[in-house]
Amino acid sequence: MAHPQPVLPNFHNFHESWLSTQQSFLQQLLDSAALQSNDKEDAQLRLIAQVLAHYQQYYDELSKAAAEDIFQVLSAPWLTSFERTFLWISGFKPSLLIRLLFAAVNDLTPAQSARLNEVRAEVKWKERELTDAMASLQETIAAPPMLELARRVGAGRLVDGEICEMESAIEELKMGMLRVADRADLLRGSTVMTVVEILNSDQMVRVLVAVVGFQLRIRRWGLQRD
Repeated sequence: MAHPQPVLPNFHNFHESWLSTQQSFLQQLLDSAALQSNDKEDAQLRLIAQVLAHYQQYYDELSKAAAEDIFQVLSAPWLTSFERTFLWISGFKPSLLIRLLFAAVNDLTPAQSARLNEVRAEVKWKERELTDAMASLQETIAAPPMLELARRVGAGRLVDGEICEMESAIEELKMGMLRVADRADLLRGSTVMTVVEILNSDQMVRVLVAVVGFQLRIRRWGLQRD
């Protein structure tokens, strides 16, 4: 079944192009993991930097789209319904990265494992904090004053002062959601950078293979289901 054209067509088009590049990066990562040359580490570090820059480009564009329409970004109509089951505040949960890491890397040192378990606990705590913040904002939509204004909008009975009040409430909600989304993006970015600092280049390549491969698989499965 074809997906309806989203309200943010520029990001929709960017997303399709970005995914095509992801497929290319996955093959490069797989080739890099199998390298046996003397300059393997340098080659892997360059590739890791390129892949992370590609992810950064995605979230830079997503941030621009959020400034245009945060409600659309949070619902992500460019994703399949299956992909949206993994959506958390406009992107992936940072803790998912840690889960994929432990599944993909079987040669962690005791020090690495200990540090990553600390990171996982800290990330989960921050995820809960942000989830609660977003839920609190969404609850304001169902609060009695907002519901009454919404009913009066539907009945066409709003007077000028109430129209201004409604617009002000919606704008305040948008700004609050943008702040939470920005914090979620910062948590995603800081988690990735911490993982990069803990792992060696070969381990990081394996993690990126797992992450990119997972993303492309759920995209493929989602398209098949929809």
